[in-house]
Amino acid sequence: MLVECYDEKGAEVYEIIIKQIFQDLVLGASVDDLKAYVNPDDPVFVLAIKMKKTSKVVLFSDVANFTYDKERDVTMILVDNENYLPNILKRLWRLFSRDEIYQPNRYQLEISGNYLELESLVVDDPHSNLQRRIYDAVFRILPEGFKIIKDLSTEDIVCVVATDELIKDAWIEKAHEYIDELNDGK
Repeated sequence: MLVECYDEKGAEVYEIIIKQIFQDLVLGASVDDLKAYVNPDDPVFVLAIKMKKTSKVVLFSDVANFTYDKERDVTMILVDNENYLPNILKRLWRLFSRDEIYQPNRYQLEISGNYLELESLVVDDPHSNLQRRIYDAVFRILPEGFKIIKDLSTEDIVCVVATDELIKDAWIEKAHEYIDELNDGK
């Protein structure tokens, strides 16, 4: 972790703030590295965070078995892993009304019609979930009043430039430097 600031005490304070927020959100183990640039004279805050690799997306077919009963015209779903049940129901309720999904027991779901194509529905995306949690941390870390924000994030790096003025090209260059350094592992 690097907090770059001409004021050593200010850098120490921001390092403590960042560590505390990461601890509160249980993000420490999910982050490879972090670089921050703070300059109170030029009101700017640049923050770049490299995420660790996550597991692959979980498809509906990975956690449930599907069958279609032609006679009743019903797609039956047997959930193998109940840890994903809340995500499954949330996704299905976006596609169908709650009344269209019959749940005779905890592990079984039924939907009128042939919906075997639901097997390819993404039930969980660990990368997206981690990215969302890191953005939550970023917005807690940013100084209050810095409402002008430019998001320069890439696939595995969340990077923002924040200020209360117009964003300068030099700040964007600084952010790109951080992204390059994090990608190179420096």
